[in-house]
Amino acid sequence: MTPSYPVVASVSGGKDSAALCLHLRERGIPYRAVHMDTKWEHPDTDAYIREVLDPAIGPIEWITPPLGFADLCRKKGFFPSRLTRFCTQQLKLFPFFKWIEANYGTQQISNAIGIRSGESEARSRLGEFETTSYGEIWRPLIDWSEQDVIDIHKRHGLPPNPLYLRGAARVGCWPCIFSRKSEIKFLAKTDPERIAEIEFLESELQMRMMERGPCAHLPSFFQPRDEQTYPIRKVVEWARTSRGGKQIELFDDQDARSGCLRWGTCEV
Repeated sequence: MTPSYPVVASVSGGKDSAALCLHLRERGIPYRAVHMDTKWEHPDTDAYIREVLDPAIGPIEWITPPLGFADLCRKKGFFPSRLTRFCTQQLKLFPFFKWIEANYGTQQISNAIGIRSGESEARSRLGEFETTSYGEIWRPLIDWSEQDVIDIHKRHGLPPNPLYLRGAARVGCWPCIFSRKSEIKFLAKTDPERIAEIEFLESELQMRMMERGPCAHLPSFFQPRDEQTYPIRKVVEWARTSRGGKQIELFDDQDARSGCLRWGTCEV
């Protein structure tokens, strides 16, 4: 199937959005590539988009909201959560809508995104096209496998985001508030500076909340379903445990070798 309107491809710096743009090129479908700059990506992802992806699939236009993730949390006085997921709206959706209006006016567009059904149960229920107020969302890779994504990178000689080769399962927001246990463990192992940054941000927001008066739960970056406060250091300690959360794992099952094996780049 083909899109109904001019195509705008969303580029995150991850493997699926890169594969999306390569696929559009193979099909001869013109597009404009945009990246939502949340100021919460890994520096290597920013460098990969500018230095590798832009020459390969670009030009990539950066859409930067007035406030990045950390400053937005400071302004709000708390972190986003399942009930108040303001990060997606303020850092991605609203700036994107504003960009569409500035560049296309009332003309409708097809927003191509690199989502695959195999990524999650929720995504498995999505179709290739979805009607929106600005035109449509188009998911050309919805039926692709991860191997299909890797294969198109190899076919075009495009190296993946280096975080994958170190063992990262996902890139983008670094980290996302909905990160899995293994992703928190990987973050703590490979980027202790980001853990320290989250800890400092937690202390800032907690101090501001306490100044306003007694509160039942202080702000924390990761908030489980019971809505309790779990400071980042406590979350990292839990992430390093095996199933059940009581015993520290002796062997790390997510390392650079797992990444290079997936992409077939390990040296013999």
